[in-house]
Amino acid sequence: MMKRIPSWIKNKYVLTSVVFGVYFLFLDDWDIFTLVRSKRKLEQIEQQDAQMSEQLKQTKNTLYRLHHLDELEAYARSEKFFKRDDEDIFVVTKK
Repeated sequence: MMKRIPSWIKNKYVLTSVVFGVYFLFLDDWDIFTLVRSKRKLEQIEQQDAQMSEQLKQTKNTLYRLHHLDELEAYARSEKFFKRDDEDIFVVTKK
């Protein structure tokens, strides 16, 4: 014996709503998967922006310090391994 299909499923408004719902959730250009992917990418970009802002702040601080001749010499010697004419520099690294 065959079961009867409920009348609310036969309703054209419910059927149309379900079809549009499926279309917008899965088949549209801005479906749910695209939205989730875009949200993840936005979070990654915001994280990169925060890192770049911190790096920019450090670079500005270093640039400000380099306006003083004493700091410029210390920076050149420690970061760029500059040396005076009468000295030798040995760089020791850990493996």
